[in-house]
Amino acid sequence: MRIATISDAEAITALINQAFRVEWFVYSDRIDLDQVRAHFAKGEFLVADKDAADHDATLAGCVYIEARGERSYLGLLSVDPSRQRSGLGAKLMAAAEDRRRENGSRFMDILIVNLREELPAFYRRLGYIEDGTAPFPEGVPTKVPCHFVKMSKPL
Repeated sequence: MRIATISDAEAITALINQAFRVEWFVYSDRIDLDQVRAHFAKGEFLVADKDAADHDATLAGCVYIEARGERSYLGLLSVDPSRQRSGLGAKLMAAAEDRRRENGSRFMDILIVNLREELPAFYRRLGYIEDGTAPFPEGVPTKVPCHFVKMSKPL
């Protein structure tokens, strides 16, 4: 694991969009290069590099973290589809939580789309609890109505 630099932005964009292809309910890619670059101004990405033997992509996984006072936000957890269910997602989560804890955060907050029925159980196993809902962004057209489920964890 390492802290990404802006030079990783294209690889991060490609990885996120590949990992989020399961989100059948949106019409477009999850994120574009300009949005990834904008995230660097507010927070940081942690990335896991692929092994030298993996020639199809440069990153195995990434996660975005952003300080918000005593709380932190975590999002865009992405694992290359060939590495999913390998434990890498949980390792990225732990590294992100450790990083924010070391920098003084007391809580980690996440948002998951209610239509991603497999995600609450994953995050519950990592200690997150549901604590409300939030609207889906107005500017993102969806095929069906959806909203965010808010989850948080004390660090």
